[in-house]
Amino acid sequence: MLILTQHAQQNVARDRLDLAWIEATITTPQHTDRDPKDATLTRAWRRIPERGGRALRVVFRSAGADIVVVTAFFDRGARRWLPT
Repeated sequence: MLILTQHAQQNVARDRLDLAWIEATITTPQHTDRDPKDATLTRAWRRIPERGGRALRVVFRSAGADIVVVTAFFDRGARRWLPT
């Protein structure tokens, strides 16, 4: 089950992010790495065709059987290096 923090909920509403995009980014990312400031967090990226191939970044952590989404947003910088 996905649990969104208040910050993530605000970003979803502001950017009109589809929860299916967030889930796909977590389950089948094009790139992942650990957050440099918090090793419990994973950063995942995936291009979203419905948004012109923009790169969605989702920062999350596991909480038992749940996944806590800390934030999700379109990452302008990733567009340069994320594979198409």
